[in-house]
Amino acid sequence: MKAAAKFTLPALSLSALSLAGASPAYAWGPIGHRVSAEIAQRNIGGETRAHVERILGSEGLPEASTVPDEQRANPDPFWQETASPFHYVTLPPGMVAEEIEHPAEGDALTALEGFAATLRDPAASREAKARALRFTVHIVSDLHMPLHAGNGADQGGNDFKVLWFDEPTNLHWVWDEGMILRQQLSYSEYAERLEARLTPDGVIAGWDADPLHWIDESAELRDQIYPETGAELGEGTQEAPAILSFEYHWRWTPIMEERLLQSGVRLAAYLDRVFAGTP
Repeated sequence: MKAAAKFTLPALSLSALSLAGASPAYAWGPIGHRVSAEIAQRNIGGETRAHVERILGSEGLPEASTVPDEQRANPDPFWQETASPFHYVTLPPGMVAEEIEHPAEGDALTALEGFAATLRDPAASREAKARALRFTVHIVSDLHMPLHAGNGADQGGNDFKVLWFDEPTNLHWVWDEGMILRQQLSYSEYAERLEARLTPDGVIAGWDADPLHWIDESAELRDQIYPETGAELGEGTQEAPAILSFEYHWRWTPIMEERLLQSGVRLAAYLDRVFAGTP
């Protein structure tokens, strides 16, 4: 598996971290998605920028990034029957992304491929391209959230109960929004803070447009972020919520931020690849 490109402190390598196992729903909340998209918008090439503006007009990538979550209550059959599986992949422990068995209804990886084809298709309508671009921006960010490379056991941590600073919730929400919201920053402020950590070497090393690499990294990290419960995930019932507060926040916020920064740079790389040579 390709090593994760590091944009934060060198000591924060995934292989040095430890904890325990997860599967899917929402990924980053609106702030996280917009942070990723803002970083991408600042790093895309000129040709890509022209395609984005031609498709979205003045909308911009940050605004586009949250549309797939905002439309979940839309009664249109696409949103109710087709789009739900596009937010995650299922990767059982011991497997790598190349071995994923895609379900008939599709998943994030098959959706990316389909949307890329739409974006490259000169016959596709602007409306179809806009949907494809909004979802692409969203999915690339989703795949960098560790619990969206799920192992199929607990709905991506949604069924894993926690007390987050004494408030009952689940592990998915902690990674979705909990750690992000504690920073009390707007998405533009957060994006600026994270992008300040980028170096030319970091951008070059992180310019990775291969979703299989992102998924393998997320799955490796997924298997480390569960608090100790006394029972292996899927092999016992969680008897009480895991208590998470300052120590968990201190330990994992830098890694969460690293994944946000990586997702922004890689979204730029991915969009540049999709639009390269597109008529």
